[in-house]
Amino acid sequence: MKKSILKKYAYLIVKEGINLQKGQDVILFANVDQEELASLIVEQCYKLKANSVEVRWLSDKIDKIAYKKASLKSLSYVADWKIEREKEINKKLPCFIYIESSDPDALKGVNQSKLAKVQKEVRSILKPYKDERMNKYQWVIAGAPSKEWAKKVFPELSAKKAVAALWDAILKVSRCDDDPIAAWKKHDANLKKHADHLNSLNLDYLHYESSNGTNFKVWLIPGSRFLAGGETTQDSNIFFNPNIPTEECFISPIAGKAEGIVYSTKPLSYQGELIEDFSVRFENGKAVEVHAKKGENILKEMINMDEGACKLGEVALVPFDSPINNTGLLFYSTLYDENAACHLALGRGFDNTIIDYEKMTKEELRQKGINDSSIHVDFMIGSKDLSITGYTRDGKKVPIFKNGNWAF
Repeated sequence: MKKSILKKYAYLIVKEGINLQKGQDVILFANVDQEELASLIVEQCYKLKANSVEVRWLSDKIDKIAYKKASLKSLSYVADWKIEREKEINKKLPCFIYIESSDPDALKGVNQSKLAKVQKEVRSILKPYKDERMNKYQWVIAGAPSKEWAKKVFPELSAKKAVAALWDAILKVSRCDDDPIAAWKKHDANLKKHADHLNSLNLDYLHYESSNGTNFKVWLIPGSRFLAGGETTQDSNIFFNPNIPTEECFISPIAGKAEGIVYSTKPLSYQGELIEDFSVRFENGKAVEVHAKKGENILKEMINMDEGACKLGEVALVPFDSPINNTGLLFYSTLYDENAACHLALGRGFDNTIIDYEKMTKEELRQKGINDSSIHVDFMIGSKDLSITGYTRDGKKVPIFKNGNWAF
């Protein structure tokens, strides 16, 4: 990949992703194989007058060794200094940048029950600190191909050619063209138009139907709103784009009010393993039955992570005729595949989908229907013939999706 193109991508991540402001701190998370892109991101941060940039290096291989060899007690232990670090983060509210490059099969062979127990314990300890800074800081997730990920997407190519092909796809769907900043401003404006129309309908619930067997209803919270593209921080009112790329209009539904069955249309990469060809059946808003041709036990562990893990935290609308889906690629990455099709998310909901959420306590938001959980896992249900019908609070029936795409 040409360095000039990588520089443009790094600038997009910093400028349009986190929308870095002068004097802010940045924490960058990247796998050890992404030093070149990480260095360019750090450079762009300082060019845009960041106060400091901390890089936290990650390694799939080391994580796998730890999960296989270390004890459950050791892996679940959260040292006091880590708690103090979380407190310091909440004081300074740095921007977070996550570079996604993991092998979709990175943790294949790890005891998933052990992994789930570790994640449950660690997340329960750190969750209060993460909740405290929710909606108050800028963050972004963007992708960069590793050899392992690229070979998963392009198994017929050599490692070098696969990486090049995946870079081309990532840059294309990320709108990293001649003027990526202008392209993103136009894209954000278009997404906002769709969200504004959805919000004008005063929807009570949505009904999903597809020939694959999906037949599902989900109810929306009164006083909630669809969001799309960029978000705005609660106190500092800074606009940023948390996902590069993004194609969705999303909302958090009522926790505990969904009925029916949905069938996945793309594999789900979760905890370093793939869950494929699965279905989830809901009763009284809870996932009460799951089946999968591959990874069923992982799926069952996931929905039992905590009390809210079996409930929905997000409903996201994405046209089947999206730039990502039109590549014809299965990315094996939620960041990309969730933006190729309509999806749902089990687990934590988004407080900022409630109008005037900043004036409410966490407890008031939960009472309104925002789900609470230590997880938030998106899975794709969009299909070529998916229809979604909206039912308004004044009794009208409105087509939202027809043949997998917007009906308006």
